[in-house]
Amino acid sequence: MKTKRTFRFTRMIRNIVLGLTATMLIVVLVNQVLSRYEHKKYPAWGQYVEVDGKKMHVYTKGTEGSAIVLLSGLGTISPVLDFEPLINELANHHKVVVVEPFGYGWSDMTDKERTVENIVGELRSALQKAKIDGPYILMPHSISGIYSMYYANKYPDEIKAIVGIDITLPQAVDYFKEPVPTMPKYMSLVVPSGLARLASYISPGIVLPQADEGTYTVQNLKMTQIITAWKAYNKNVVNEAREIKNNIAATKDMVFPPSLPVMIFTPPSDKVNADGKSNLTFYEDQLRKLDQHQLIILKGHHYLHWTQYKQISADVNMFLNNSAALE
Repeated sequence: MKTKRTFRFTRMIRNIVLGLTATMLIVVLVNQVLSRYEHKKYPAWGQYVEVDGKKMHVYTKGTEGSAIVLLSGLGTISPVLDFEPLINELANHHKVVVVEPFGYGWSDMTDKERTVENIVGELRSALQKAKIDGPYILMPHSISGIYSMYYANKYPDEIKAIVGIDITLPQAVDYFKEPVPTMPKYMSLVVPSGLARLASYISPGIVLPQADEGTYTVQNLKMTQIITAWKAYNKNVVNEAREIKNNIAATKDMVFPPSLPVMIFTPPSDKVNADGKSNLTFYEDQLRKLDQHQLIILKGHHYLHWTQYKQISADVNMFLNNSAALE
């Protein structure tokens, strides 16, 4: 009797395992089929340029003045979609450019390491091949602050100004004495397993911008969900996260050139350390040696451009118009 019960229990466990395995295989297969179909049905909004033998997506809007190049934060599914409200505002007075890095949006994947040298090199190549003339006004968000710091130091003649949206800078680790964030390798299985697609439809709030209704179009939100299924936490994003420590080490001794106009937007400090340090004191420390700088506090969260795109655009216009170095 005991042997029969054991056999039944073993068979039940086996059937459960086989059922789960079959279900996962179906999810993976369906995800692959849908992704191929979606890539054909929903083409890129901009143009493709070839960088290191791969396709990189470059989107532009507006025609006036020096190009403002928007750079996204780590893991932003599609920079073009994420920045769209801000793009539309800035394009009224500027030429606005978004280069989607490898592993993001409509751009291909790459096997190259996500070092700051490679990322900036790919950005420069994409801009040149898209015939976007410099010098540029870099407008980074979050982790792209590190890439902008590197770009401004290595190729100063190509950068006219920097406007950061709650940017990460390499000196922050030492300033706050906090560990460098990373990401486990297994996160790169989220897309091929189909879990990213399931999550984006079961709980769209975790992948869609937290903005007022009407800020983003229905088409934009639909495409954000779709591209989440293509690119969320892919190997390039995971490798970029795991490379942060090395990229900080490569740039920690760099500072913005004194003559470079720098503007930074940041939300209010939600955390003040016992020693009085906060994101505000950090940015003030970074800016104080620059000839032209401005720090603007805007109500909101890390993705300020989701809700404050109109104010950001207005402040950028004023800053650039008043910067002597840009005349």
